[in-house]
Amino acid sequence: MNASDPQHDAYSPAQIAERVKLVGTTKAQADALTILVLAVLAGAFISLGAILFLVVTTGNSELGFGINRLLGGLSFSLGLILVVVGGAELFTGNNLMAMAWASGSITTRQLLRHWALAYIGNVIGCLLTVFLVAGAGLNELSSGNVGQTAITVATGKLNLSPLEVFCRGILCNALVCLAVWLTMSGRSVADKILAIVFPITAFVTLGLEHSIANWFFLPFAEYCKRGGLLSATMTMNLVMSTLGNLIGGSLLVAAVYWVAYLRGQKLKR
Repeated sequence: MNASDPQHDAYSPAQIAERVKLVGTTKAQADALTILVLAVLAGAFISLGAILFLVVTTGNSELGFGINRLLGGLSFSLGLILVVVGGAELFTGNNLMAMAWASGSITTRQLLRHWALAYIGNVIGCLLTVFLVAGAGLNELSSGNVGQTAITVATGKLNLSPLEVFCRGILCNALVCLAVWLTMSGRSVADKILAIVFPITAFVTLGLEHSIANWFFLPFAEYCKRGGLLSATMTMNLVMSTLGNLIGGSLLVAAVYWVAYLRGQKLKR
């Protein structure tokens, strides 16, 4: 079988749209316990990418701002790689399910149910990982500098205005959902990993806001500071980043591709 065989080629954008719709339909039909368990895994996976980001970016100031952030972004890509290849339910990536909804394949209730269960499970996974990472003393790596990096990252997030968080959330999940979209073009694990790395590295390097990752970053920084860091601004960050993520994934990616490739389908809803 030669390299030009269609079975070796990437799926076309039109084929990706159909695959995303089918996957969204399947996800919406899963039972609540399955969604919740896989969502807890996704929260843990994203948190593992986050702690790796903190370790990698600690003590590398001599590399310069951009290069240090770039290395951190590459490291954080671990989170979505584990989600996609390992199989888990991530709220932000699942905003692409809006394509199945717009095509009439799933109901509004099914869509909102899945998003709610995924978000709750993601939060549980993040908080459990904070507990494990704290128990393992990873904040004390590099003579406690990893913990200080966590505090610095969280402080920067909490100093953003609501509008900044919202806009960064939109841009963030546009890139996350594009990463997931690109993985649907691949036929192998290597294809999927390569598709993930560049968009995820970009959003981390740019300092954009991922609501689920923030459920790790902010509580972990609070632990590292031993209190006194978080306030109402934490709630603001989580709410605005979640809303921004929802718009970035559902409208800027799912809706745009639905209009481009699926709008002619007959609605069943």
